[in-house]
Parts: sequence; structure tokens; C-alpha cells
Amino acid sequence: MKLKSSATVVFGMLLFGIPTLQAAPPVPENVIWQAGIEYSNPDDQHLQLNLARPKTGDGPFPAVLCIHGGGFRAGTRDGYDSLCIQLAKRGYVAATITYRLSPKYKFPAAVHDTKAAVRWLRANAATYKINPDKIGVTGGSAGGHLAQFLAVTAHVPEFEGTGGNPEQSSSVTCCVNFFGPSDFTKSYGKSVDAAVVLPMWLGGNLDTARELHIRASPLNWVTPDAAPTLCVHGTLDNYVAYEQAVWLVDRLKAAGVEANLVTLKGAGHGFRGDDAKTADRALFEFFDKKLKN
Repeated sequence: MKLKSSATVVFGMLLFGIPTLQAAPPVPENVIWQAGIEYSNPDDQHLQLNLARPKTGDGPFPAVLCIHGGGFRAGTRDGYDSLCIQLAKRGYVAATITYRLSPKYKFPAAVHDTKAAVRWLRANAATYKINPDKIGVTGGSAGGHLAQFLAVTAHVPEFEGTGGNPEQSSSVTCCVNFFGPSDFTKSYGKSVDAAVVLPMWLGGNLDTARELHIRASPLNWVTPDAAPTLCVHGTLDNYVAYEQAVWLVDRLKAAGVEANLVTLKGAGHGFRGDDAKTADRALFEFFDKKLKN
């Protein structure tokens, strides 16, 4: 059975909506698929990941961590199963993770979880034939934000959390960010659901929790040490304004960090047809360049 386009499957979700659950993907003969591996256990939550890797070859293989969207309050890791399998077919170890959601768990719980996942990949590099020096990250929407946050906060201790393997680094080699927000202080009035979702995750609105909006915005953590980044964003996105990607790429470039923006004219929050194919192609080419060469 032919796998669906990863962009079509994963990116057809709203930043502040609930993604449609996906059926388990077919697993080709040349891929090893393992679901439900626990990678961290904060607050007795037993967080798990699904992992795909090449069946043959000694490795070590580059790895990609995939982070689902859903407005920090919804979504499941299964939405990235198909992309993980496609990446494994291309010679990667790929994992998609569950992380803690709002309103029960507010910022920075989800950040702590994504960093724990990167550390887990490094701690288990020998078991899964991972090259610990070549770990990329990607995500769509809220997952794009969390992926980007990993890319700009590798050396910020307050965001590490206590999710295990503290001896390992949570740094990533590169990031592919699909329509993730970069500056929450400018989301209100530009996103159809920001006024509902952001207070749930940040514990208040701009009047009552402005400092947290600033601290949770990747734009404000950009330094010359940030990881090379590819942003893919549609110009008619009503959930995360296109300008959010422009600001981020400009800030990264100003800091001397390699950054590029693929603009999909007329695309909204989620890609279909040729836009999905363009998004997939950009992701694979970027990761091949950054993680395999």
C-alpha cells in the first residue's frame, strides 16, 4: 500500500484544533517499527514514542524527532507515524512523541518533554543505531513551535526539565518548522483561536501573563548558536500568520544562522495537493543536506 504524503496527513490540522486520528500505517519490509516505547515519566505520565528505523545496515543513522500539533492541548503522536516510516525508508531513525498537554500542563512542560526525548535518543543511540551527532527535529503548528524552541534553546538550563538522561545534550542539528508561531505577543488578533488557546497554555492573556508570552516565543531566544532552520508557511494561514515565519527567518539570519523560508502562496494552515508535495520535498532535501552530508 502506498503511503500518503506526510504533509497531507500531518499538516491537515489546526494549531488550535484537534487533529483527526490516523489509522496505523503500513510498514514496508525494509523498516523496523516499534510503538509505545516509554522515553520519560514526568508526574507519572509514562510518555511514549513510536520509532521507525531501517531494517538493514550497520548505521549509525541520522535521527529525526517529529512533534505533533494541536494547540498545545490536543493531538497525538500517531499523526506522524507515516512520516517516520518514510524517513526510515530513506535511511533515518525517526521518532514521534507524546508530550504533556494543556490546560493541565502549562508551559514549559511540553518543552521539557521534547528535550527529554532528544536526550533519550542520544542515551539509546547504540541500541537503535543512531548517530548522536546528527539529530534533526520537525513539527507542524504547535509542534513547529516546539521544534523551533529546541533549535534555539540548546544551552538554556531552565528548559531542560527532569525527564531523564541529564548527562545527555538536548541540542539538535537542524530544524524544519511547518507554520509554527514564533512570537506569541503578536498572535492575538491575527489567529482565530489564539485568545482561547494561549491563555490555556500560558496561564493568562497578554494583560496577566505577558512575561510568559515573551519567554515562550522562540523569536526571543535566537542566538548565533541556534540550529539551521527551514520554515515552510502558507500566505493565507488564519491560525499562525505568515509573518511569524518571516520574523523568525529574518532574526535567525541577522544572528548569522542559516535559515530559509519556503513560501506557499495561497496555502492555509495545512497543505494539500502540490503544496503538500512541495512541503515533503523541502523537508527531505533539507534533512538529507544537513544530516547525511
